[in-house]
Amino acid sequence: MESRILKLLSRPDYTPLNVPELLGALGLARNQQQALQKTLASLEQSGQIARIKGNRYARALDADLIPGRIRINRQGKGFLEADDPKLPTIVIPEHATSTAFNGDRVLVRRDVTRQGRDPRQAAEPTGTVIRILERARLQLVGTLQRTNQFLYVIPDDPRIPHDIYVPPARDVGRQPNMGDKVVVELLEWKSRHNNPEGEIIEVLGSPDEEGVDMLSVLRQYNLPLHFPKKVLQEADAVGHEVNPRDLAGRTDCREHQVITIDPDDAKDFDDAICLQAAPNNQWKLWVHIADVSHYVKPGTALDEEARKRGNSTYLVDRVIPMLPEALSNELCSLKPDVERLTKCVEFLLSADGAVLRANFYPAVIRSQQRFTYREVLAVIERAPVGPIEQMVHDAHRMAQLIRRARMKAGSLELDFPENKIRLDEHGKISRIEKIENDVSHQLIEEYMLLANEAVAGRLMALNRPAIYRIHEPPDEKRLQEYRQDVLAHQISCGNLSNRLEVQKLLQKLSTLSIGQALKIGFLKSLMRARYAVEPLGHYGLAKKKYTHFTSPIRRYADLIVHRALFQKPGEKVATQSLKEVGAHISDTERNSADAERDSKDVKLFAFLTAQLESKQPQPYPALVTDVRNFGFFVDVPGLGMSGLVPLSTMTDEFFQFDSNRSQLIGRRTRRVIKLGDNLTVQIAKVDRFKKQVDFQLVKSARPLTQPPPLPPANTPRLQTQPRNLLRISNSPQRRPTFNRGRARDTKRR
Repeated sequence: MESRILKLLSRPDYTPLNVPELLGALGLARNQQQALQKTLASLEQSGQIARIKGNRYARALDADLIPGRIRINRQGKGFLEADDPKLPTIVIPEHATSTAFNGDRVLVRRDVTRQGRDPRQAAEPTGTVIRILERARLQLVGTLQRTNQFLYVIPDDPRIPHDIYVPPARDVGRQPNMGDKVVVELLEWKSRHNNPEGEIIEVLGSPDEEGVDMLSVLRQYNLPLHFPKKVLQEADAVGHEVNPRDLAGRTDCREHQVITIDPDDAKDFDDAICLQAAPNNQWKLWVHIADVSHYVKPGTALDEEARKRGNSTYLVDRVIPMLPEALSNELCSLKPDVERLTKCVEFLLSADGAVLRANFYPAVIRSQQRFTYREVLAVIERAPVGPIEQMVHDAHRMAQLIRRARMKAGSLELDFPENKIRLDEHGKISRIEKIENDVSHQLIEEYMLLANEAVAGRLMALNRPAIYRIHEPPDEKRLQEYRQDVLAHQISCGNLSNRLEVQKLLQKLSTLSIGQALKIGFLKSLMRARYAVEPLGHYGLAKKKYTHFTSPIRRYADLIVHRALFQKPGEKVATQSLKEVGAHISDTERNSADAERDSKDVKLFAFLTAQLESKQPQPYPALVTDVRNFGFFVDVPGLGMSGLVPLSTMTDEFFQFDSNRSQLIGRRTRRVIKLGDNLTVQIAKVDRFKKQVDFQLVKSARPLTQPPPLPPANTPRLQTQPRNLLRISNSPQRRPTFNRGRARDTKRR
């Protein structure tokens, strides 16, 4: 009935009808009115249709009503990501967000403005939230506080500006103390002019208690700690070893020199490679990916739970896996010296790394060696010993040829080093490691990108419904604004709609002191990568055909792609269902990214607070990324975070703001602070509620030319560490978030 209603409402000659009139227009009997009303209510709830004046129904878009998911920044400004990806982002002013929380599905009335002669000069579209279609979450985590009259909870999420009124806790095991972390279940919230109300359903404990910080993150992002019993039973039922009968119809690759390359703390090895010389100066490359689809079948409890989770989540102290460990860390993991089932992409490569042919088939392997990135880097930097190390050298050389060809084709170099926080046995930071995207990472990454591209091309050639990883080109207006910013710093910049000009600019910025700050600005102009059923290509990688195939242990998208690629004749996949799955796993990916960021934030907050309390704050190199009349923002690579240096902390000089040059000038010393300056800062203030930090210049107030002195023996040491920045938000913020929290799209492959 849904399709018939939508077809009727989509007709060019349709005029809005009420329920009795729709009964007649659809040719339905009177006794079907209740079913019709139920379907109309469902379509209205999903945002596809709207009930307008006179209880008549029309398509939402025809009434300038747009359903989508709202993202709200810390200043309260909203940005609607429409369900229809072809529609631009709609800006929702703070006063027009109604009772929406960040991540809610909402219905927005688009403001209709008069079009000028030049569409390029049109203002960005705006709108007003008129209905909440679906709450992203009904439970929030916060800190319990009290006034003389009532109790309230301050949400941990700084994007929620309203305190939540609560009655005294009941039936929660123990009474909370003031300042405790609690979980609140939201009640109905009708007006943004009144505070929302809720009920305390769980007391987590004092934020200083060991484990409460991470428990708060788990509850805030609704991350499950355990698998349902039926899911675990299904995982155990598949056994712990490869069954001989499962080898039927598989290509035997057990004698090949198959290796895996992963981080030193990885346990789920879902990709492996083998490279061999072939006749005519050619090479054979095998990319093996764990055959999760052999064990996780559609419609099972395992599949439903994996779909619900969408992906694994990597918090600072633990992994919340998509699949039970019996599969993710054991039977599906491509561990050395044991038989494992894979889906293989076999390439024939030319001497310069061009793909001559690609075949796709199920296989069985026995990995001969497990390498960490550090071990591979050591092998590359010395003469090879034995056939496996020789293969590593050959694979490195071929990967660099493929990488250079990718860059020549227009792929953008957007990699930054990452931070890896290491914790001690008490859950406190012991050190922060710098992880560069060096040649050991590039070795395996290039082959994974090659496989993802080949699989996408194969699916498109077969015209099979699937899910693709897409990264749409940036909005032209954002690019123009960024270009003007670059030109304002006396740096030549061509038309950034031309990919070659973007590459030239990025190369130029890599040579300038101000370059890193401006590079971050470019990243802010990019769209966020997502999943969709339409193969729209990947802007950042410059690939017209791209999907995710290489991590089915930790991404549900890859599992779907495996099923589509090896689909049996006669099998059909519901395209509408895939569209919904694509939207769902895009949301779970963002939820996981936010949770991962917050898990690092809470540890860094505690670490920096301890520095303040010790009266011995450590010095860190910092980069000036923005200058305002009240201070300047800095990026602190050693912490993987950003913060403000308020002018109020600089008591030895009075600075004036030069708005024309966006710089601060000292009245007495004539010292200049501008974008791109390298300075030395230390922590000055930590605001846990707003999730913001302030820094101050060290006493010398001079740029750091040598590494900071070693901390005392009992103080954890930090190493300078920029983070990776490809995945970014489209929502501009006047004040940066505490942790940069962005990662390359190819992170964890």
